[in-house]
Amino acid sequence: MAINEDIFRIFFSARDNERRSHIAYADVRLFPEYEILKFSPSPVLYPGKIGLFDDSGVSLSCITKLEDKDALYYLGWNLGVTVPWRNSIGMAILDSDGSAKRVSLAPILDRNDKDPYSISYPFVLKDDSVFRMWYGSNLSWGTRQEDMAHVVKYAESEDGIHWNPSGIISLNFKNEHEYAMSRPCVVKEDGIYKMWYSYRAGPNTSTYRIGYAESRDGIRFERMDEIVGIDVSPNPDDWDSEMICYPFVFDYNGDRYMLYNGNGYGKTGFGLAVLER
Repeated sequence: MAINEDIFRIFFSARDNERRSHIAYADVRLFPEYEILKFSPSPVLYPGKIGLFDDSGVSLSCITKLEDKDALYYLGWNLGVTVPWRNSIGMAILDSDGSAKRVSLAPILDRNDKDPYSISYPFVLKDDSVFRMWYGSNLSWGTRQEDMAHVVKYAESEDGIHWNPSGIISLNFKNEHEYAMSRPCVVKEDGIYKMWYSYRAGPNTSTYRIGYAESRDGIRFERMDEIVGIDVSPNPDDWDSEMICYPFVFDYNGDRYMLYNGNGYGKTGFGLAVLER
């Protein structure tokens, strides 16, 4: 989110020594050259109390204007027994001091009849009088991670808090080897909804890549991964040589930028790319 003309606050998730994710931020200057100015002195949002839907971790997904407030939508997760984890979607409001306060101790979108297994990273866009959400949803679970069949679905809301999941798959697999798609980011431009996302396929590409899709109605997207314009680094020693994932796209000073994670889901940090026109 923009702090002023040249300074942006980048929110990210980091893990503690118990591997629970917390949400923090870094303030960066983009012009005349990239510079990290400061980090938040403490996390913006901590994992919930034991037994709550987010007691194992909170992972940022997006920030959207809700009237005059900044709403932080996040993934909250519990560790599972019969399955590896259970994800739900939570929401918090950012305060002027940089902290965040949950709107509810319960998820704003949890498992339901249309999403009975697990749901994940939402992206929320205010589109005229309607809030649109694209989020991850499991179609199944199994004994292997490759059995999760995780796609991107669509929901709408009148207030950004209470959601009506449609059950519609907005973004689906291209072939039988793909098994996970996550963390969508959507920009509406000239009447076209443009989505960037992570996708994972096997057996030869078990790590994430970044894909691209377009839609005229914002509900069903056509994949155009071949024109996404970014791939893993060809240098095997680089931090993003094995994986690129979790894109967030924004415009600044006439250019289009992408924040993204690299190897190990962002184990060493995040990167910034600029679109070559």
